[in-house]
Amino acid sequence: MTKPANHTLTWLKCLPETAPCAAKTPMETARAELDAAACAPKVELALEPSLGEGFRLEPQGEGYLLAGGETGVLYGAYRLLMACAAGDALPLGSHAPYYALRMLNCWDNADGTIERGYSGRSLFFEGGRFDYDPDRMRQLARMLASVGMNVLCINNVNVHENEHQLIEEAWLPQLAELAALFRPYGVRLMVSIDYAHPLRGGVPTADPLDARVAQWWKERADLVYSYVPDLAGFLVKADSEHRPGPFTYGRTHADGANMLAKALAPHGGTLVWRCFVYNCMQDWRDTVTDRPMAAYQHYAYLDGQFDGNVILQVKNGPFDFQVREPVSPLFYAMPKTNLALEVQLAQEYTGHQTDIYAMPPMWKEIFDDLPPSRVMAMAAVSNLGRDENYTGHPFAAVNLFAYGMTAWDPATDPAQVIRLWCRLTYSLPAQQEDALHALLMGSRRVYEKYTAPLGLCWMVEPHTHYGPSPMGYEYALWGTYHKANRDAVGIDRTSRGTGYAAQYPAEMAARYENRETCPELLLLFFHRMRYDDVMADGRTLIQRIYDDHFEGCDEAEEMARVLASLDLPPQDAQTAHERMVRQLRNAREWRDVTNTFFYRLSGVPDAKGRKIYD
Repeated sequence: MTKPANHTLTWLKCLPETAPCAAKTPMETARAELDAAACAPKVELALEPSLGEGFRLEPQGEGYLLAGGETGVLYGAYRLLMACAAGDALPLGSHAPYYALRMLNCWDNADGTIERGYSGRSLFFEGGRFDYDPDRMRQLARMLASVGMNVLCINNVNVHENEHQLIEEAWLPQLAELAALFRPYGVRLMVSIDYAHPLRGGVPTADPLDARVAQWWKERADLVYSYVPDLAGFLVKADSEHRPGPFTYGRTHADGANMLAKALAPHGGTLVWRCFVYNCMQDWRDTVTDRPMAAYQHYAYLDGQFDGNVILQVKNGPFDFQVREPVSPLFYAMPKTNLALEVQLAQEYTGHQTDIYAMPPMWKEIFDDLPPSRVMAMAAVSNLGRDENYTGHPFAAVNLFAYGMTAWDPATDPAQVIRLWCRLTYSLPAQQEDALHALLMGSRRVYEKYTAPLGLCWMVEPHTHYGPSPMGYEYALWGTYHKANRDAVGIDRTSRGTGYAAQYPAEMAARYENRETCPELLLLFFHRMRYDDVMADGRTLIQRIYDDHFEGCDEAEEMARVLASLDLPPQDAQTAHERMVRQLRNAREWRDVTNTFFYRLSGVPDAKGRKIYD
């Protein structure tokens, strides 16, 4: 495997060029990083196990005392070094992570492909086997630890043939070797498993209430932990998109999850169970089933029935990582259950790491609505790959960086975390740094304008999920319809329609039910509207759709001008320019296809006389 070039370090430029290799523990790693960093002040380290993953930094003599748990000290060292490099105030005082589990989910396959991967091939696998550069693994571990991530799930939730071996004797020694590379950085591995794996091991069933199945998983967990004693646990996708699960045997997901959790419990392992369950074979003529309602219907009634080491991983919205969705109602419905918030760094529906799309402002909207329930973890679908810069587009690294910082502290200000990434990654003059910062802060809204109008989802090209196809899913499976006709567009999800809004607490439901109080950018998610309906600013719906798409394309062209003015490192500048050319082509295509689609349906011309095709 090709060794990474120096520019792959992105924000880690504040650290010594080479990651420590001799360190065996996070404490030793912290000491090595501080000793080798030219910008570090004099720091004494103290182990205080009671602080766990938290740390405390305070003045001491001519330097500082950094105290914390084994991993907390390492997090504190990285925060101190980043502050020094950025010219910010040191992180004095006590700090602790908000979420206990801060995980990155890689959708890597053993053949080297990555499902929804846009940064090259897998960092871990190739040709049906483990294949990685140990130095690059250390660099990856360093990247994750520097922003506080503590768990890395290395394989796809859709477990294929070869990945079964991750928990079989043939591959476990190699899994242990990989875990050892991440351990000095406080990063624990997790693996995705196939719920029906016992069928491969000689058990004639995968019924979670069958004693033979429970015994098989107990023995399997014992074997796995004999090789990797600090494995974080298992991640499961069950009864979803043709994956096997408890429904096959007439059992609930609590039955399935608890059986696996009991096998992990003696080893301190966690069972993370994804709640992405819906009818992926829905007929378009079915006017009763509304896909966003599925997670609530499958799980809300099970609140309080899951074991203590089970975490239900819930996507941020009820659909599937769309440009704009409301927060999933499941977060409000399960106060007695451990939940994880799942977001997607991989830009499956948000530009494929070709179009620039900085996510922190979107996460801020999620956290503004997220209830103070049993949400105890955060997980993100990885945007990593074997590309030299790890994330394909050099600016996509801001999402990885900001995710770690946000999982540590959801109150993190999007503007501040993006500013910090800009400063640590590029040494730009103040005016150029301001320009890059503004470009990234506005990028999500620009993308939204030229793609998805007012919360209307699923107008993408099927399968690839890149580029416009207004009718791509309209008569297909998957339950993702907008039902645009000559008069109106959108699904009525109020009490007069599918009833989806009623899954929220009464106050929220009332806000979404009323078109006057529904957030404007979610209007077409909750309401079916006529093209001549008048918006709050006096424009008709159809004119608002036209205006957004023209404005979004114009703003993408302005982004290109700003990008061209930045003094970026040559390789980053070249990659960013090449992808911006593709983004502009994409924006123009979205503008023209979407506006033409709605013009041909409505027959209403653009009031400003701009070019729309007949």
